[in-house]
Amino acid sequence: MEILYQDSQILVCIKPPRVLSTDEPGGLPELIRDALGDPSADIRTVHRLDRVVSGLMVLARNASAASELSRQIREGDFQKEYLAVLHGCPEISQGTLRDLLLRCKQERKTYVVDHMEKGVQEAILNYHVLNQANGLSRVAVHLVTGRTHQIRAQFSSRNLPLVGDRKYSLLEDGCEIALWSHRIAFSHPATGQWMTFSQEPPVVYPWTSV
Repeated sequence: MEILYQDSQILVCIKPPRVLSTDEPGGLPELIRDALGDPSADIRTVHRLDRVVSGLMVLARNASAASELSRQIREGDFQKEYLAVLHGCPEISQGTLRDLLLRCKQERKTYVVDHMEKGVQEAILNYHVLNQANGLSRVAVHLVTGRTHQIRAQFSSRNLPLVGDRKYSLLEDGCEIALWSHRIAFSHPATGQWMTFSQEPPVVYPWTSV
């Protein structure tokens, strides 16, 4: 468990792949308590990463910190930037993807749809192609909205599936999904100080190929 920063209010860490963000057996808060050696530590999830996705997360260490961070997320003051590796390359090197997304709870999958109906939510992200090689593209993604599986569903709907995505791609890549929480920025819930954390993805395929 890699902890990058901690104080009495917050804790910033790298979530490993295939670990749930939520507080349940084997989930990230439990792993953090184990790492701290304190099984009763107050560790609260305020934002999530998909189970298979890894990278930076901040967790609150008390109720007031959780409330303030949740407010920042809700009001768009909390910044999240991801790195992803796609099969193929977007036609435009920098742009905005805007879609209507419908979540199917039975399939645990998100679909891009063409009309508004019950359960449909608008999804917006900005992206920038950083590099291209070997038929792959490395892109930076800034989320404007935070829908479940948003990045994965929006790119795959354009025939640009993420490398290693077993749910939204038919390709067999033999690696973890190439989606990494690269940068988070927010105001400290107690002091108001603007805090920014960034971390590069692991030096493994496909990050080493593009």
